[in-house]
Amino acid sequence: MASPHEQLVRIPVDQAHVEGLLALPAAPIGVVLFAHGSGSSRHSPRNNHVAGVLHAHGVGTLLLDLLTPEEDRDYRARFDIALLTQRLRAAARWLGRQPLTRALPMGYFGASTGAAAALRAAAAQGSGIRAVVSRGGRPDLAGPEALARVACPTLLLVGGRDEEVLELNRQAASLMRCPHRLSVVPGATHLFEEPGTLEAAARQAADWFEKYLQPAAPA
Repeated sequence: MASPHEQLVRIPVDQAHVEGLLALPAAPIGVVLFAHGSGSSRHSPRNNHVAGVLHAHGVGTLLLDLLTPEEDRDYRARFDIALLTQRLRAAARWLGRQPLTRALPMGYFGASTGAAAALRAAAAQGSGIRAVVSRGGRPDLAGPEALARVACPTLLLVGGRDEEVLELNRQAASLMRCPHRLSVVPGATHLFEEPGTLEAAARQAADWFEKYLQPAAPA
C-alpha cells in the first residue's frame, strides 16, 4: 500500500544529481535515509520491504541511490566510503530544507557498505542524527575513529549464518561508545533471504526507529 505522500526526488550533489524515492506516512514521527550496499539501488526489494514496515510504524523513508548511473559502473566507487558518506550527508541537508521533512527527526538505515557510510555520516553530524540501523552491514569499513564518535543509538542486525560479517560487527561494536546493540537474526545469511528472517530484521529496525525518533522527554 502506498504512503499518503510519495514522490521521486532529484538531489543535487557535486556537479550531478542522485535520485531517490521519498515516502511519508500520515503524521510521520521521523524520516530515515537508506544507504544501499554495493551493487544495489533504491529498487532493492529487501530495502523496499523494510521501508514498508517502517511506514506502518509511522516512519518516513528516503530510498536513495548514492551514486549516479555512470559512477555505479565503476566498481571502485561502490566501495568509496568517503564518497558515499559525502552523498548521504548532502541528502540529509536536502531533507532538512524541504517543507515536509525539515522538522522531522532523522535516522539512517544502511546495508552492506552503506552501513559504513551511514555510521561515518552519523559520526560527523552528531545530534543531527537520532538513530542508525545496520542490516548485514560492514560497520568496520567506517573506521575506528568514526565508530568511536557515533553518538546516536545504533542497532547492528546480522544473520546468524553470516559468520564472517558477524565477527566484523562484533569487532566494530567493541569500538563504539554510543548506546548500541548487536542483534543476531537466527538462520539468516548475508542477504536475509531465508523465510521470516527479513521480516524479523525489519520489525527490529522499526522498533528501534520508533523508540529513538520520538521527541525527547522534558527534563
